[in-house]
Amino acid sequence: MMIGYARVSTSGQDLDQQRAALKAAGCKRIYEEKASGAKRSRSELAKMLDHLRAGDVVTITRLDRFARSTRDLLDIAEHLDAVEAGLKSLAEPWADTTTPAGRMVLTFFAGVAEFERSLIHERTSEGRAAAKAKGVRFGRPPALSADQLALALRLREEGRKPREIAATLSVHVSTLYRALADVPAGS
Repeated sequence: MMIGYARVSTSGQDLDQQRAALKAAGCKRIYEEKASGAKRSRSELAKMLDHLRAGDVVTITRLDRFARSTRDLLDIAEHLDAVEAGLKSLAEPWADTTTPAGRMVLTFFAGVAEFERSLIHERTSEGRAAAKAKGVRFGRPPALSADQLALALRLREEGRKPREIAATLSVHVSTLYRALADVPAGS
């Protein structure tokens, strides 16, 4: 069964042209929504994806009405593939996973997206390593300053109990234990 999906970004726009094109293409059911494509959660898209069955073909007027990015398109296409449904764009004939050529093009895009993700990961890792080499510390700041840690060590040497030291420093006892665990022995 051909199932249509139509979307406009704002409530001031109408779906008439998309609806007419999808009906002319033979869509028996059309899911429509007025929502920004930048939004990850689009209720009608989610509803349509949940109702798909093997052999259904999701038909759209243009790819930009369907997915917010190449990654989003590939994620949706992966879902369609998992339920054995197809995808067909009326404006982009190459985006038709019901044909071998369309599946090949989508596979190519998936490969490019994966390559791009690996490059981003590589650059991010290199950037983090360079920042660490310059002394940049990642993560949350330490709960105890160097002065507070020195005071905690001195109070511990005086025989004070951990709960008492934590109360003095206004931190939870587990925070104190973590901070003291990071101190080398004999400090």
